[in-house]
Amino acid sequence: MGRRHLSRRTALVACLTAVSLSLTLCACTGDQGSAALPSTLETPKLTAVDVNPHDRADLRQGGTLNVAIAQFSSQWSPVHADGSESSTITVTKPLLPTFFRSDAAGTQTVNPAYLQDAHAEVRDGRQVVTWTLNPKARWSDGTPITWRDIEANWRALNGTDPAYKASSSTGFELVTAVEKGKDEFQAVMTFERPFSEWQSMFNGAANAPLLPASRVATPELFNTAYADAIPVTAGPFKVEKLDKAAQTVTLAADPAWWGDKPMLDRIVFHAMLPNTMARAFGDGTVDFFNNGPDVAGYQLIKSTKGAAVRRAGGPDFRQFTLNSKSPALTDPTVRQAVFQAINRDVITRTDLAGLDWPAVTLNSHLLVANQNAYRDNSLGLSRYDPSDAVRKLDAAGWKLDGDVRRKDGKELSLRMVIPAGVTQAQNEANATVRMLRDVGIRVTVVPAKANDFFDKYVNRHDFDIAAYSLLGTPFPASGNRANFAQNGGTNQSQAGSPAVDSALDRASAATDAATAFEAINQADGELWKVAGILPLYQRPQLYGARADLANIGAQGLSDIVWENVGFTK
Repeated sequence: MGRRHLSRRTALVACLTAVSLSLTLCACTGDQGSAALPSTLETPKLTAVDVNPHDRADLRQGGTLNVAIAQFSSQWSPVHADGSESSTITVTKPLLPTFFRSDAAGTQTVNPAYLQDAHAEVRDGRQVVTWTLNPKARWSDGTPITWRDIEANWRALNGTDPAYKASSSTGFELVTAVEKGKDEFQAVMTFERPFSEWQSMFNGAANAPLLPASRVATPELFNTAYADAIPVTAGPFKVEKLDKAAQTVTLAADPAWWGDKPMLDRIVFHAMLPNTMARAFGDGTVDFFNNGPDVAGYQLIKSTKGAAVRRAGGPDFRQFTLNSKSPALTDPTVRQAVFQAINRDVITRTDLAGLDWPAVTLNSHLLVANQNAYRDNSLGLSRYDPSDAVRKLDAAGWKLDGDVRRKDGKELSLRMVIPAGVTQAQNEANATVRMLRDVGIRVTVVPAKANDFFDKYVNRHDFDIAAYSLLGTPFPASGNRANFAQNGGTNQSQAGSPAVDSALDRASAATDAATAFEAINQADGELWKVAGILPLYQRPQLYGARADLANIGAQGLSDIVWENVGFTK
């Protein structure tokens, strides 16, 4: 899930963070109009972005943008372990501070709305980052944003107190001190060892915005302040209404915002099942939605008058998560056998058929095929090989007894949890049931309500196999760590090893691309061995948008500048 800060490699490596119930990403052009798609099945470059770019002068002031999201969250803090999913992150990005802007190449620049300057240097052999804040920046309760907010976020996210249920401690766990600089608006942060991706901190593109000290200073505040509420914000928009009954979140332009005035008056997020989003787009209920690899939705966008497909290739992938703490899956040999018993080619072709997108399986956890240094480190575990799967299961003591395998009197039976309303997930589950049955594994499919899939199943590790997407950021090593490290806040497979952690740490400390990529590939090889996540394919970023909607779409490695989103004149 990763970015590029001290070198170009930020834009070249995948960093995965938030999970998604639906499916996502983009391509770099001017005004798309009716969005004619290329006829060749070639994945857009990772640096592609497709957002219908326009100057603010080209846009009309005012209007409401209706956006579809996949769930109405119960935890609205994107840095909480239960808030690290796509809907929460999407809603809060117009509301919370991001210190940097990310462009199509993943290059990071200071966001002047919140920062005057941020730079790293070496003092007494230690990396020191100085953050100089914009004195005009205010929280919605009127208090200024100061060094105390940075300090409080560090204490909450550094992993030293497990009572803080943080989604990730990456980077923050390397910080030894945060001190007041020349005044209240400067923080000086000292690291115990180099962290090259320090620009991923307090960064919306990395799904890591700043939160107010008043709401994160204690574990109780951190865990509960944003539960079923968004109490304090500091962005171009503010919360007008959280309507659980209607499953909508309404944001309004904040008159107290000190930056460029938002072009839109309101943004309304509508929670709905992913397989109903295209219909809502077609009938005008929503103006923008993440279609991902939904074929019916894709066709509907193309046939809708005044609509555009926004399309790009990004560092996102569709995958199966195997719960390594599940009694039937504690043995990595059994998990490896499950990998080899699943024909990913068949699943990929089925999911992507009719999308004008190459049906190519993905053989890496950390890089997608259009990135530099992508290679297959799977040692054969990515290959469909049911015969070898049978040998592994026999060796692990699971012997065939009739149609199903048993060991110590117990049946090898797995629960596959999928989000209801996601066509691809249902197709994947049907195929998995058939394929694993062929090697003597029984699979029961459990469709979970959209609002429950993460909250009640994935985040609680109540599954054997779970199907969803991992979405990337511009920061390769640091963005991936929370999903794959042994103590990662979003490591839902609960699989890992010291070798994985060490390789990810070497990648995040590397100061040149070659060293970083080599470490990332070493980490990927170790991830195949622990067999916690089975990559399927690079997830297309395919969005439906009104043709006159500007400066938003398939973002690739870039982020949305919400004050510049609007409708053309």
